[in-house]
Amino acid sequence: MLKNWISFFILLSTAAAQAEKSSHGLESLTEKVKKYLKTTGVAEKDLSLYITTFEGDHAQVILDTNAQKKMIPASVTKVVTAAAVLDAFPPGHKFKTQLLRHADNKIENGVLKGSLYLKGGGDPSFVSENMWFLVNHLLRSGIKKIEGGIIVDDSLFDSVRFDGSRQENRVDRAYDAPVGAMSFNWNSVNIYVRPAQTGSAANVFLDPENKYLKLNNTTKTIAGDDQKIVADRKGPTISVSGRIGTASKEAVIFKSITEPDLWSGENLKSFLQQRSIEVQGDVKSGVVPTRYEVLAESESKAIEGILADMNKFSNNYVAEMLTKNLAALEKTPGTLSAGIKKINNHMVELKIPAEQYEIYNPSGLTRENKMSSFALWKVLESLKNNFRVYPEFLTSLPISGIDGTLKKRMKNTSAERWVRAKTGFLTGVVSLAGYAGRSDGRVFTFSFIYNGAVDEARIRNIFDKILIHLVD
Repeated sequence: MLKNWISFFILLSTAAAQAEKSSHGLESLTEKVKKYLKTTGVAEKDLSLYITTFEGDHAQVILDTNAQKKMIPASVTKVVTAAAVLDAFPPGHKFKTQLLRHADNKIENGVLKGSLYLKGGGDPSFVSENMWFLVNHLLRSGIKKIEGGIIVDDSLFDSVRFDGSRQENRVDRAYDAPVGAMSFNWNSVNIYVRPAQTGSAANVFLDPENKYLKLNNTTKTIAGDDQKIVADRKGPTISVSGRIGTASKEAVIFKSITEPDLWSGENLKSFLQQRSIEVQGDVKSGVVPTRYEVLAESESKAIEGILADMNKFSNNYVAEMLTKNLAALEKTPGTLSAGIKKINNHMVELKIPAEQYEIYNPSGLTRENKMSSFALWKVLESLKNNFRVYPEFLTSLPISGIDGTLKKRMKNTSAERWVRAKTGFLTGVVSLAGYAGRSDGRVFTFSFIYNGAVDEARIRNIFDKILIHLVD
């Protein structure tokens, strides 16, 4: 009996000693991080930083620098959007895109009497592969001709392509793509430029190619490897100019389009023609009739894969598409404002202090959003503590030194592969939020926001070094 009591007290003493050692280690880490921050010279007022880890059953604060101060968060806003999406759509959820016909329009001898309807189901991941799936399914059904045109129904969402909550100035870059319930290839076009013979126009390819876009190519091929390519889009016209050397590699530029419904319909028409299915009419917007028959249906990738598209590459288009899908769960057409309301309601459910956040746009492509690092940390902690969604959320985040927006960050350091986090960037704004792990099993939850005039690259480097200190 005495032997058992001695063993028990030894175990208690060992556990207490280990806890004391761990506590001293965390205190040392806190001092180390604080000391490093002072050496950077960055004004404390421009920072909102919060880092914790669990010590037993209690959260241990490693760093608290203005953690409750609201600042512009930029694209780390997508962490909040992802949390609301995972709360509404279970893992494995898929969106559907359909080809339909009016129930009264018969199919005779391979001819569809009337129009073909393309109905959007709000799938942000609908790309060429999905379009081919629909077209090939239609081909196997024996349809060879469509006597009418193609009518695109994107009525699941409202017709607002660029919500007022985005930054005011429109650009033709792919990150500023419009939103529609029927969208295709991220509502962007790939422009490939290759040299031809010296003195002649360069070879320019639009992918995908269809009648929606018009190409104006004034690019010249020159000797050598010099390259300066400029591509602009005005409406449906793509203008490519500049020069490319005969020894230059292929150049690629990505541009957004302006009308998702017509863009999708024209691509469908082009794909059908490539399968020798004739479409006699034009592409128009419209609504599927009340009496219809589904001819083909394509499912999106699972919701967790769509979240990875959003978070890995900070895709603003996907964030807004998912937000309108949140709204469409309750009422159609889905609007961004209704989706934002659901995101804010989720913040309330998480009991995040109302004075520590203002969310107007789900992607963070605005200066109107405000959030404290503590509020952001609360969202991250709620996700980590919910096993039903945490694996899917964690998988959606960029991995340090490996992929997404962290592919080139913390590479060849002790933090490579040990950090999974969402990045954020606007002029004068740098943010980073997520989780940092260590080989001993300890995990840190962190949220960093900077608003100021210091060079953004330097701030990113400072954030990375803080994480390296945590991981070491």
